[in-house]
Amino acid sequence: MLETFKAHLDVLWGFLVALAVVLALTPMVGEMARLLGVVDEPGERRRLHRRPVPRLGGLALFLGLFVPALAFLDLDGPYRGILLGAALATTVGMIDDFRGLPWPAKLLGQFAAAAVPIGFGIAIDRFTFPGLGVQELPAWLGVSLTFLWIVAIMNMVNFLDGLDGLAAGICGISGATFAVIALSLGKPAAAVLSAIVAGMCVGFLRHNFYPARIFMGDSGALLLGFVLATVAIQGLLKTAATVALFFPLIMLAIPIVDTSFVIAKRLKHGKPITAPDRWHLHHRFVNIGFSQRRAALYLYAWCTILAGAALATRFIPFRESGDWHLWPTVAVALIGAVAVAASLYIVILLEILKLRRVRAWGIWQREAEARRAQKSA
Repeated sequence: MLETFKAHLDVLWGFLVALAVVLALTPMVGEMARLLGVVDEPGERRRLHRRPVPRLGGLALFLGLFVPALAFLDLDGPYRGILLGAALATTVGMIDDFRGLPWPAKLLGQFAAAAVPIGFGIAIDRFTFPGLGVQELPAWLGVSLTFLWIVAIMNMVNFLDGLDGLAAGICGISGATFAVIALSLGKPAAAVLSAIVAGMCVGFLRHNFYPARIFMGDSGALLLGFVLATVAIQGLLKTAATVALFFPLIMLAIPIVDTSFVIAKRLKHGKPITAPDRWHLHHRFVNIGFSQRRAALYLYAWCTILAGAALATRFIPFRESGDWHLWPTVAVALIGAVAVAASLYIVILLEILKLRRVRAWGIWQREAEARRAQKSA
């Protein structure tokens, strides 16, 4: 009982210390970024801001991770690997924020960061699935999947960071949900690290929500993606919990869906996968007339519903000792249906409003042409 209370207390303190550090340091980091000229200028077609904004917020986020991690985590084991890898991921992002990196060099840096926690024993070695039980993986396959998972989530969070407060909000909700699930699975260190991520993100949102006074930049996006990817492996996948495989997939569904959609669009139109565009979910919200604030809140709500589905899967005892229980199963199915309905609503909303906007634009053009023809006559 005492150990459980201490674990809960460490989770709370990790959240609060990360929150306080990021709240206090972000304005100073923003001023330093302005002095160094690390500023996002408006004007590019895919940029949504209209004034220069410093983009070195990842430094404040890293300090928000580093300080409470030293205080509340045992860094003699795998969590030292996570912290060292996070430092490398942040460094790669900062170099890109300062000077810009060609994508092969950036990807190489991401692989180097992913190799660090693997060297400390963090790897996908098994997963648990209903009806199949615990499935052990060969070492080579586990290491390969770990590399791909970490690098993929880093890039997915980076792609998601295109709207004021969006990446920080989604990662904050994911971190808080991971903390609750990891704590219930008897993984207090993973719960503390997840709570630290949540605290970092909440503190950063004070300065990053619309209208943003600072951007996290690649340094912050790669850091958040790296930590969420590694804590999902260490705290969730490496357990015997039923549907443990689903927890990270549900919580990171938005960046996964966003990236998958964009890559499919680029391949369809014959564009390089690394080419910038305005096909991301947040761009599509803005394109159909949503404000940045409203678009971010819609995506927060979607992520919260997915978090509810993940928590329901963990805490409603629909399957115990190999037996399925009717009413708990019905409850989980209903909550899952709500999550699916919310996802379909977002897709339908984007597609229908896009079509209405295109049709309205066509009608306006035809009316304008008719007016010009009348004037010329």
